[in-house]
Amino acid sequence: MAGFSKQLTNTDIKKRLSLPTKFFKSLPSFNGGHAVSFEAMDEDGFVWTFQCSTRQEGHPKPVLSKGWLAFVRNKKLKVGDTIKFSVLDQTALLEKEIKLRRW
Repeated sequence: MAGFSKQLTNTDIKKRLSLPTKFFKSLPSFNGGHAVSFEAMDEDGFVWTFQCSTRQEGHPKPVLSKGWLAFVRNKKLKVGDTIKFSVLDQTALLEKEIKLRRW
């Protein structure tokens, strides 16, 4: 199972979620573009649609933009919360499962 955990920063809460470059491989193909949409299921079984985009020049640094701030508001996320993305690959079916953990 691939994925990552991240403690959320002010930028993650107010603008966009920066993703680790290695998570890139878990996303659908960008097909030569700089953005791709994908669905992710949260711990309650709700499906969210996010858009991952990269810079068009320089280091590709992937970020979640569209859909992310709605998720932040719905889950009442705050700086310091930790979010976990897990990718489950079962017979070519990729699901992103978002788990939220607060300490």
